[in-house]
Amino acid sequence: MKRSFFYRHRVLFGAAAILLSIAVTVGVCLYALVQTAAVSIRLTIVIDAGHGGIDGGVVGVKTKTKESDINLSISRLLQAEFEEAGFLVVQTRPTEAGLYGAATAGYKKRDMQKRAQIIAESEPAAVISVHQNSFPVSSRRGAQVFFRETSDSSHTLACSIQTALNSMPECVRKNEALKGDYYVLNCSDYPSVIVECGFLTNAADEALLLTQEYRQRLAETICAGTLAYLAAMSLGDAP
Repeated sequence: MKRSFFYRHRVLFGAAAILLSIAVTVGVCLYALVQTAAVSIRLTIVIDAGHGGIDGGVVGVKTKTKESDINLSISRLLQAEFEEAGFLVVQTRPTEAGLYGAATAGYKKRDMQKRAQIIAESEPAAVISVHQNSFPVSSRRGAQVFFRETSDSSHTLACSIQTALNSMPECVRKNEALKGDYYVLNCSDYPSVIVECGFLTNAADEALLLTQEYRQRLAETICAGTLAYLAAMSLGDAP
C-alpha cells in the first residue's frame, strides 16, 4: 500500500506537532508556527494556474476578460504568499502559454499530462489548482473548492480552504467544498484541490476578480486555509 505524504514524513511532522503545542502554550500565531516548520522540512506546494495559451477558459460577462489571465495573476500572488511562509513553490504554468507544445490536435490532453508530470516530480504537500467558475444562472456567485471523492486528505484540505474563503468579508453565500471528478484531482495521490475563485458569469464576482486588491486577499486566504490544514495534519497521520 502506498503511504501518504504525511506518513512518509511523520518524523518531520512530529517535530512540527511539537512546535504547534509550544505555540498554543505561549501564544505564538499559527502562521509563524507553520512558517518555521515549512523552512525546517522544506515542504513543496504545487500551484496550478488553470488553462493557458489558446485555452482561455471562460470569460467575464461584462469585460470578456479571460479566465486564464486571472488564474495566472492569482497563482503568482499565491506563490508569493507561500514563499514568504517558507515553502518551496512549483508553478505548473508560470507564463501565459499553455503546456501542450504545438497547438495541434490533442493539445488539451498533452497540457494536462504535463501538469500531472510536474506534480509527480514535485512530490508536494499540497496541489492547488486555480480556476474561475461559470454557471447558466448569472446570480450564482462565490468561491467554491473541489476535491476528489476518494481522497480523505484532499477533502480535509478543501474544507480548510473553503472555511477560510467563507470567512472573507466579500462572501455573500457560504459554500461547502464539493466532490469533483477532474483530471488534476485524479492524476496523483497528493492532497489536491481546485479553487474556483468566483463566477465570471456574475457581474459582481467579475468586478471583484478584476481588482488587484481582491486577488491579493484571495491569495492570502487560500494560503491561510492551506496552512491550517498542514498544521492540523502535523498532529497525526493524514488519511
